Amino acid sequence: MEFKRILIKLSGETLAGKDGKGIDFNAVLDICNEIKKAKKEDTEFAIVVGGGNFWRGRSNTYMDKCTSDHIGMLATTMNALALQDGFRQIGVEARVQTGIEMRQIAEFYIRNRATRHLEKNRIVIFGCGTGSPFFSTDTAAALRAAEINADVIFKATNVDGVYDKDPKKYPDVKRFKEISYIDVLNKKLQVMDSTATSLCMDNNIPILVFDINKKGNLSKAVKGINIGTIIR
Repeated sequence: MEFKRILIKLSGETLAGKDGKGIDFNAVLDICNEIKKAKKEDTEFAIVVGGGNFWRGRSNTYMDKCTSDHIGMLATTMNALALQDGFRQIGVEARVQTGIEMRQIAEFYIRNRATRHLEKNRIVIFGCGTGSPFFSTDTAAALRAAEINADVIFKATNVDGVYDKDPKKYPDVKRFKEISYIDVLNKKLQVMDSTATSLCMDNNIPILVFDINKKGNLSKAVKGINIGTIIR
């Protein structure tokens, strides 16, 4: 089936250079162009972006968890702004909404305003995760997808699907074409954290995991062509 309203979960690392740190604007433009190619008149895109290219976890064991998560939220906002500017450069309208109020640089997240942007054919980029500490950007993706009534979450990563174990460590891995939410949780597969997976399960939002770096994959995913792994 073809999807109409899609939430894309991008990791911060997909915007980074080869060392996985900072922002490589060529990588940003590549992703923006892939989304532009995949976007049809009746297709609506929202994006939740992570911040791992700038910040991942506490910098030391004494750091307060809330402080660490707030720094991570600021990192996601930098990535969201970079994406917005990438879309601007290629002639695509986009808006950044953040879970923490930053009125000088972005809109504060309001569900009705976000859906109105989507209806006006604008791409909405969500920064700051959920706006609360202790929740990952995967959970933010599941929450925002439920709030805007998305048809699917595209988990756009650097791997081509979900495996039964880490493909970087084990040669005898099995890739799933389709797997249930319960199996993901029971097998403790590191696709999304358990809170995000459970939220998708409770709201019946399928998750498609695929490699965003392969040209044309996003367009295929929008058309419902079988790529990567579908979780439902």
